[in-house]
Amino acid sequence: MAPPRETIEVTPAEGRPVVSGISDALFWGSLFQGLDRRGPFLQLQIRQLICSAIEEGRLSLGVRMPSSRELATLLKVSRNTVVIAYEQLVDQNFLVSRERSGFYVAGLPKHLGAQPDAVRTAADDCGAARWMERFAVRPSANRNIIKPLNWQDYPYPFIFGQFDPTLFPTNDWRESARAALSVPEINNWARDLIDEDDPALIEQLRLQVLPRRGIRARSDEIMMTIGAQHALYLIARLFTKPETRVGMEDPGYPDARNIFGMLTDKIVPLAVDGDGMVPDASFESCNIAYVTAGHQCPTTAVMPQTRRMELLRKAQERDIVLIEDDYESELISEGASLPPLMSLDRNDRVLYVGSLSKALAPGLRLGYVVAPAPVIRELRALRRLMLRHPPLNNQRVAALFIGLGHYRSHLQRVSRVLLERARILDQLLPQYFNDCSFVRGVGSTSYWVTCPPGCDATELATAALAEGVVIEPGDVFSMTKGTHARCFRLGFSSIRNDRINVGIERLGRLIASMS
Repeated sequence: MAPPRETIEVTPAEGRPVVSGISDALFWGSLFQGLDRRGPFLQLQIRQLICSAIEEGRLSLGVRMPSSRELATLLKVSRNTVVIAYEQLVDQNFLVSRERSGFYVAGLPKHLGAQPDAVRTAADDCGAARWMERFAVRPSANRNIIKPLNWQDYPYPFIFGQFDPTLFPTNDWRESARAALSVPEINNWARDLIDEDDPALIEQLRLQVLPRRGIRARSDEIMMTIGAQHALYLIARLFTKPETRVGMEDPGYPDARNIFGMLTDKIVPLAVDGDGMVPDASFESCNIAYVTAGHQCPTTAVMPQTRRMELLRKAQERDIVLIEDDYESELISEGASLPPLMSLDRNDRVLYVGSLSKALAPGLRLGYVVAPAPVIRELRALRRLMLRHPPLNNQRVAALFIGLGHYRSHLQRVSRVLLERARILDQLLPQYFNDCSFVRGVGSTSYWVTCPPGCDATELATAALAEGVVIEPGDVFSMTKGTHARCFRLGFSSIRNDRINVGIERLGRLIASMS
């Protein structure tokens, strides 16, 4: 005989869930099952879970909440944590407090409540087809770098340019954020600056960040963007006509290629060798050329100074605009650092794209452009049509972070840790990748690996996921599909030192089995 079905009812008198056959603790326990004791402040989580339950209709108008003592006991938190959460929710009109009775759900108007999920029908599919006919471009059809969104759940993430929580300067960033929340600072960043940026951050870039790369710039030659990719999009939109010939490194950064490819079909593949992009006849035929001289993406090749000077000379002779993506500068201090093209340029040929996010955390989305003042003026006008300016509160926090000396000390710490990881990999790769070829340019945070014949890197990446290992297949970096099918990028900015050995051992075993 099947056990009686347990149901939840709300009594009109009390407005409180009554559970037939089980205690209230089961209902409230399921409601707060998303509480993460390793996550943000528990008080904030409790408020978020209650708000979500109200907005989704799981807690109806008039439902009586457990007392602060009862909920604290159930969740195993302090009573004060629950009291603060309840009081905040009362202030926000999610709950109401009734004297000597407790806290009740204030609820939402019915038309604002959660709606049931719509059932997809054949008509929806027809509607999607009609939309697709109207699209001027189909960016979703581009070949892109693909990484698992939940890569942090994997024990061996050998991916490039992602966040390592153990390296984030939490206390220093918190100090800067708190300083930015003082009343005088709020008055500075809460304004709408139309198309301007936080002058404090521009000044810190001009005086502290750019000089480390040998770049001297005036404030009217710098503009903030929401990440370096936003900068590339703005530059492409400003300079690219349908007839513009745009040189792209091959292999090269797929997103840059896709951005320019939406604006012109005259994308010119530029050869890459052990010294980076080759300034040959194909380069000379371009109007614009995208270049990663510091560390060629994805091969990590460092362009020697002689070639940098040749590149600048030919750009001047052929009237070519150079877009320099200095995406990985300063992360590892390893040997002599070569000056970027921008610092060597004497003829205003270079538009320089940099990022603060790479050194801190990608989610901050803080990039910048350095260019001649007339270019920055037009870029600002173009950016205004998109989003005016990146959030000024984030800009002010970053300005304080740099100004307080935290940025410099953070780079020193990151450099030490990443260099240690590189040394570990330098010893392990010859041992476990003995049939592969691999290279890492000085100061780079990734290796470009070529597997032996018979080993497809895309299939390898799929098999590696089952072993808890994340890598990036390299074929997407090439313009012609299949050209680099045996290659993959092995990053180490996000993997803990103590997990590198096991991860490389597993990956090496898979490569041997697929060769």
